[in-house]
Amino acid sequence: MATTKAAGTAKNLNDSNPKYLGVKRADGASVSPGEIIVRQRGTKIMAGKNVAIAKDHTLFSLATGIVKFATKRKGNFDGKTSIRSVVSVTAAAK
Repeated sequence: MATTKAAGTAKNLNDSNPKYLGVKRADGASVSPGEIIVRQRGTKIMAGKNVAIAKDHTLFSLATGIVKFATKRKGNFDGKTSIRSVVSVTAAAK
């Protein structure tokens, strides 16, 4: 004899962990080399001066300085131009 009543199975109870994407250092923040500035999927924000891009499109600092966000007109492969965000790191004023 069963100890519990017969019941259906639960199938949709699993969930994936959050990926914590987004801007990690705001405009005007000071950063050191290797510090993550933006975590993103795809290159929504482009890398500027003193900023490198990792294989998962994460933008990180290459030098000590101040984070600066700007916009840039960029030509697409189909001939249209679009406005894209660019992040760069400028040397800190001493």
